[in-house]
Amino acid sequence: MKRTLIAAAAILAAGGAFAQSSVQLYGRVNTSVERQKAGDVSTTVMQNNSSRWGLRGSEDLGSGLKALFVLESGFASDTGTQSQTGAIFGRESWVGVEGNFGRVRLGNMGATAAYYATADYISMHNHDTGTSSDALYLYPGFKQNTISYNTPSFGGLVLEAQFGLKETGEKNTAQLVANFDRGPLHLGASYLQGPTTIDGVTFNDGKEIGLRALYELGPVTIGAYAIRNDLDEAVGGGADAKRNAYRVSAMYTIGASEIHANVGYADKVKVGGTKIDDSDAMQYTLAYNYNLSKRTKVYAFWTKVNNKANSNYFTGVDNSDFSSVALGVRHNF
Repeated sequence: MKRTLIAAAAILAAGGAFAQSSVQLYGRVNTSVERQKAGDVSTTVMQNNSSRWGLRGSEDLGSGLKALFVLESGFASDTGTQSQTGAIFGRESWVGVEGNFGRVRLGNMGATAAYYATADYISMHNHDTGTSSDALYLYPGFKQNTISYNTPSFGGLVLEAQFGLKETGEKNTAQLVANFDRGPLHLGASYLQGPTTIDGVTFNDGKEIGLRALYELGPVTIGAYAIRNDLDEAVGGGADAKRNAYRVSAMYTIGASEIHANVGYADKVKVGGTKIDDSDAMQYTLAYNYNLSKRTKVYAFWTKVNNKANSNYFTGVDNSDFSSVALGVRHNF
């Protein structure tokens, strides 16, 4: 009888422990059919737009403390293949703890905190994915082997620090980011120092300073960022470089419809103190989304990257423009 009672108590205790843990399957399938033009070559393609699936979980440890994890894998929705070759959870894989002190995470963060505070935040029409993603942002630093800490919210202000261990003798990635959210106003500021590549040249000691603002005014949302890149220690030798980039985006909603527009500009690159002629570029995007439900939408967009004689954003070829007209479906689960 006593053994039976002990066993029952153990089962109840285990059930209580399991009840405090949760694991969720989530993801997004995002596919479009596009007419693309790169330089003088036009093609019709089916385009994957950062489709992914993942597992996220948490465990209540008591006293306001939680254990957390995320494992996220990218896949090509047009072919079914894995997006990150040789990496099952190449998009994101981290474990952490969260409490009144904030949150600490260890692992692969998915993208840098500076990116989330600037380019990603104002990319509203297709979540900065696919051919209409921000072609002018440099995506500096790296996301793997990262230690991350963010504070709790202080009246809408959250600070985050990340330090990425390169582990190969190159520069580590260090960054400090601030995000402020209060009602319709959303502000961000970021500083990042780490390897950066532009025009085929990698700089070991790239620095980025970014400012971002987004404001919601009824059916209208307007956002913008300004970024400064200072690029030092070119791999293989070469002069230092500097560059500024800007983007403005807007969204107007009416019923289930969303109308989007954004314009980005990358200023001329300054190398060794001298601006390089025709090294600037612009990107224009117009988009329409129709929300069939909270999880599913259909969309159409037109995007174009205008490269000058000495710029090669998105295409990798100087003076080669890129454009795409697309129809797509995005479903979240």
